[in-house]
Amino acid sequence: MLTNSIRAQIENDIKNNKVVIYMKGNVQQPMCGFSARAAQILQSYGVPIKEHDVFGSEELRQGIKEFTNWPTLPQIFINGEFVGGCDTITEMHENGELAKMLQ
Repeated sequence: MLTNSIRAQIENDIKNNKVVIYMKGNVQQPMCGFSARAAQILQSYGVPIKEHDVFGSEELRQGIKEFTNWPTLPQIFINGEFVGGCDTITEMHENGELAKMLQ
């Protein structure tokens, strides 16, 4: 359930960080293949990444899904905007769109 405190945390993070990823595990130790792939792609650009391990909080894990109305993880925000998950980031990386967003 998306509580006011979780909503405020998410809104604060995406407002104050260029790249935010809500994932299973963390960038150094992803806990699923999709999170690993998304983190690897984002890291390849050398930009600071604000990461959240949703395994640390069931409230955050469910809250982020409600916040974006997106059922799967990871979830990536760039420049304050929800861009999607692993498939979206992979496609954007391959077509050059991600590089433009991260400049």
